[in-house]
Amino acid sequence: MSRDVFTYLVGGKAGEGVKKAGSVSANLFAEMGRFAFQYDDYQSLVRGGHNFSVVTTATRDVGSHYGKADLIVALDALSYGKHRGSLAPGGVLVCDPESVPGADAARNSADGSAPDDGPGTVVTVPIRAEAKKYPLPGLRVGVAGAATLCAVTGLTADALEELIRAEYPRDLENNVAYGRAIYAAVLAATDVRFPLERGDRARPLLAGNECIALGAVAAGLDVYAAYPMTPSSSLLHYLAKHDDELGVTVMHPESEIAVANIAVGAASMGARAMVGSSGGGFALMEEALSFAGMAEIPLLCMLSARSGPSTGVPTYTEQADLRFALNQGHGEFSRVVASPGSFAEAYRVTAELMDIAWRFQTVGIVLTEKHLSECSATVDIDVEGAAWPEPSLALTGAYRRYAVTEDVVSPMLFPPSGELVKWSSYEHDEYGVTTEDGETITLMHDKRNRKLATIEEHVKNLSTVVWHGDPDAPLIFTYGSTTMSVLEAVRAGGLNAAVVQPVYLEPFPTWELEGLKGTRPVVVEQSSTGQFETLLREKAGIEALASVRRYDGRPFEPLELARELEEVLS
Repeated sequence: MSRDVFTYLVGGKAGEGVKKAGSVSANLFAEMGRFAFQYDDYQSLVRGGHNFSVVTTATRDVGSHYGKADLIVALDALSYGKHRGSLAPGGVLVCDPESVPGADAARNSADGSAPDDGPGTVVTVPIRAEAKKYPLPGLRVGVAGAATLCAVTGLTADALEELIRAEYPRDLENNVAYGRAIYAAVLAATDVRFPLERGDRARPLLAGNECIALGAVAAGLDVYAAYPMTPSSSLLHYLAKHDDELGVTVMHPESEIAVANIAVGAASMGARAMVGSSGGGFALMEEALSFAGMAEIPLLCMLSARSGPSTGVPTYTEQADLRFALNQGHGEFSRVVASPGSFAEAYRVTAELMDIAWRFQTVGIVLTEKHLSECSATVDIDVEGAAWPEPSLALTGAYRRYAVTEDVVSPMLFPPSGELVKWSSYEHDEYGVTTEDGETITLMHDKRNRKLATIEEHVKNLSTVVWHGDPDAPLIFTYGSTTMSVLEAVRAGGLNAAVVQPVYLEPFPTWELEGLKGTRPVVVEQSSTGQFETLLREKAGIEALASVRRYDGRPFEPLELARELEEVLS
């Protein structure tokens, strides 16, 4: 049977290749010219526990994974127990009889259903028994996921072998033999097939953090410094892996405090620098960010939110860092905060913020969440880079690093310029000399505060708010990665609604929203206290009709969200 939207789920223990099995399927779909979206759910464990990967694919754009899967491969009993109820009607669940002895009864039942009479078909395949014929069986069972997928979607055994050669080259001969054995066993166990139509063309499959990295590089990134902290870590790993190709110096110092100070120092010498972290690590950077604010040092930051507070739930998602990002740093200085709502937008917004940080000598923050950072999707990206202004040298006479100019952007020089350049964390005069004079303090405060108005005029030329759908339909407000879930829910539920997504959060684009007072929209976010809803009310005077919130660490599931939205919209 064919499926317009097909979802594949593979689950097992950490260390058994579950995520790899998911990424292999997503790459396969992408090579078929289909759209794909991959979500990885994993505990903060190196081995054991429970991991699963969900990949949804279609011949049209896919904005999220779905909770009901057409094909489930359960590599252990825990996966069977957790995901048996996630099998879609008409779907098939493949499990191992050693791990799930009771599943054998399903094969002998009249309709092939499981003992709990859930939807779909359950079949057993000797995943572990077959793996024991080869070295390192615990590391080999992940290949069963790819073999099962190929069998159920009607791909040939030769196509499977080609896939294994590309994706599992280590111990290739044994992997091919094992994969072919599982493939044959699946064909013998079930006649359920999901033939997948090929799409229009192949697209790159990228994670959100990879899009952010490439956007920064397109805008001239020279130095990236970070201390690993989920879910920002993969940005560090990606840039470190490709540092030579991308021309980026990548540093992993001893702490986030060192990270921020290294980046500030690099930027003060003319290197376009970026840092990345999650909540706890970003908190440690606060003093250095305030230094950048006082010294007017350009700095780009990526804050990828996990479920908090404190250590929180390290490998899950939330949008509870909105207020934190908007107010990061002590004292008053301009910050620019933007939150991408798609993978392509992550690329574009990161490049824009790097440009803004250097154009206006300020701090830019890319605010995102685990759901975008660590998920992967097929992406169409516009690879045009940002335009970089040269430092202003319009002044005559002695060089004044903090000269008060008409556009509030002071001339910025770096060694070896022949001029004495002072970057000061103390309040200073136009030359950068420390001061405690009241009149000068006021002058510098006014200079820094006027910068935000200049930045606001600049971002008015950018895409600060994105509208999806008919603007005359009932309104749904959302932001960040939740936008992907909302758009997929509207599509899946066939809802009559327009989705409004502010991309820039500071400065907040009130000029784009002036006509929406009194519209009473629904607000969707992943915050228990409604931080985004409050921001809409405070900045734009928009009062919500209703709010839909989720804060259990999991992203919204499209069909569940569609039902909630339909209820509140009606």
